Order: sequence, then C-alpha cells, then structure tokens
Amino acid sequence: MNELKQKLDTLCIFRELLRDAVLDGLYRYLESPEPAAYARFAAALYEANGGDLAAHIQTLCQNSSNVYVKTIGRGEQVPPYMQAALTAELQVLQQVAALDREALCTLMAYKGFLPDFTSSPVELQQWYLHRTEHIGRYGYGIYAQNPMFYVDEQGRIVPVGHPDPVSLDSLVDYERERQIILENTRALLAGRPAANILLTGDAGTGKSSSVKAVVNKLWQEGLRLIQIRKDQLSVIPRILDVLSENPLKFVLFIDDLSFLQDDDSFNHLKGVLEGSATARSGNVVIYATANRRHIIRERFSDREGDEVHRNDTLQEQLSLSERFGIHITFSKPDKATYLRIVRQLAGEAGVTLPDDRLEQLAERFALERGGRSARLARQLVDRLRSEGENHVF
Repeated sequence: MNELKQKLDTLCIFRELLRDAVLDGLYRYLESPEPAAYARFAAALYEANGGDLAAHIQTLCQNSSNVYVKTIGRGEQVPPYMQAALTAELQVLQQVAALDREALCTLMAYKGFLPDFTSSPVELQQWYLHRTEHIGRYGYGIYAQNPMFYVDEQGRIVPVGHPDPVSLDSLVDYERERQIILENTRALLAGRPAANILLTGDAGTGKSSSVKAVVNKLWQEGLRLIQIRKDQLSVIPRILDVLSENPLKFVLFIDDLSFLQDDDSFNHLKGVLEGSATARSGNVVIYATANRRHIIRERFSDREGDEVHRNDTLQEQLSLSERFGIHITFSKPDKATYLRIVRQLAGEAGVTLPDDRLEQLAERFALERGGRSARLARQLVDRLRSEGENHVF
C-alpha cells in the first residue's frame, strides 16, 4: 500500500484529482492508517456518490480538464511521452478503483467495525481512450455530463443544476417550426454551415421549450446549451474565445430578447451577428427568442427628434432581426389548434374528462386569461391534475 501512495505522488496529467476529497482522504489514510483516517475517507466517498469507489474514480477522470484531453480536443497530436504518462496514470487509478475495505484494513491492527464500500467493475483505460477518441461527442470537464449551462454574475459558465427535461415528443403542434431548428442544429453537429436563429411569436407558444427540447434530444451527440441574459451580451466574445477550442458544439441561447433605444447591448449583439472573426467560430450558433419581430421597443416619442438621417437609424435598428440567418415565427394558436393541444396534453397526463367537457373548461380558462397558447393549455391540464377533473373554475 505504501507503493500505491508513492504512485499517487507521481500523478502528473491527473494531478488535480489529488485535491478531490475522496482521493485526499485515501491518500492521508495510506500515509497514516488509523481508524479515524479510514472513516474520513469512507465519509467522503459516501457523500460523493453513496459509496462506489470505482464509479467515483471514473467520474473524476470524465470531468478532468487535463492537458491530455485538451490537446485531443484541439485536434493536436499527443506527444509519445504524454501518451505514456496517461497509460501509466490510468493503471494507477485502476489500482485505486479496485481497492476494497479488506485490503485497506490490513494496514491496521484495529478490529472493530468500519464502514464498507463497493467498487463497480470498470476497465478505466479502455473506457477513457474510447471517450477521447470520440471527444466531439462526449466532451470533457464540466461539459462531460451536463447538457445545459448559464453564465453567472462573474461571467463564468456554470452547469444548470436541474435542466428542463422537456422533450420534442411532449410538445404539441408547431412541428414544421421545430423541424427547422432540429435540421439546423444537426448541420452544426455534422460540421456543416449552420445559421443563427431568431424565434419570434406570442408568449407561451413554445419558442424556448422548442430550443431546449432540441438540445435534450441531441446533447448526447455532442450538443450543449449556454443561456445568456440580455444584460450579459457583452461577454459573448470572451465566451466564444473559450469555446473555440472545445470539441463540442454549442447553442448560445438568449431568451426574451428586446432592446430599448440607445441600449449598449444592441451593439454587442450586432457585432457578433455581423460576423467578426471570433463570432464565426464553427462550433457555436446563437438562438434567440423574442415576442416582437423587430426586437427594438420603439415608442412614439422615438419617432420625433432632430436627427437628419433618422430614417436610416431606425432602419438599422429594425434590421437587427435580419442578421439572423433563419427567422421562425410561432403564431398564436387558433381555437382548433388550442383545443387539439389541450386534448393531447390531457391524454398524456391521464385526464379522462369527456372531450366536450374538457373543451368547455379549456375555452373558459382561455377567456379568463385573455387568449390561447400552448403554455395556457399546459397550465389548464396541470390544474386539472392537481385539483381534480370535476373542479369548476
């Protein structure tokens, strides 16, 4: 066991793993095998994943943003000495993954109870080399097991803890619109030219849900979504620099996009869409949703003023939407479409009301809220499920 500790000391490519609470606990136990040290190691392992050592080692390797995987991700040739180091270190980590309580407890004279743990069978080297060979599908680091991200207040890309699980199968109507998004995104994944997309239409028609559903369908093929707020548009060039060497494909998603006059964010987005060298990274597209066609919120007072070429300025602002390669409109559903959505959602949810009663409730629900939409249909069905089918609104 002292030899294993020495081998851990020699980690180079995976050296960052030694900062992990589980491996640090194991290292300290090997250094000084006492019951308390063992218990600290076991407690960290329980906290990490419930007590599976091999699975934890595998997760650490998967999430590692080490120099080897970054070199592969950039499409560069790995030097022979680095390849040899990777092989040796994976063998060390395989030895760690194979440890059990009996082997560890032989280092102590203590014979009282100590918590047990398990280790799932894993061929670490074969598994890791397969992932790096197909790195454009699996990714590495924080992108390895998370489909959706957001940009925090410090401008960092952070995984979404509980991403929206919406699927294409759960969305009703707008099949043609969603197919356009799907085909464009598949082109991005295939390395073909893909366009930025602007999705406009009434609130609640499923614009945002459609984008997230496409990502959920394709993320295991190498697609990730990064949501950016409108007030964060200035960080897009830096994000594009960060993503340019990443082997995955990304959708930068801007939800509910709109601008006031003289909004600095307008120029930030315009510069990106006009195609600066940074913006034209081949692994990133921008998808944005808006409730209005022209994005700029214009007041009647904005039409006044003494600017000589006022019309040219207005045309520049109103043409921002034209800088998106694809524009998709999600029209407000008519009565027949709305009721069809309600019936399908109700059937999927197990609501067994007769169609005439369901439609009566749906129309009353829409009338009380001043319009029809797919979002409203889902709210109705959720209410029927929670309050009972015989509830009278």
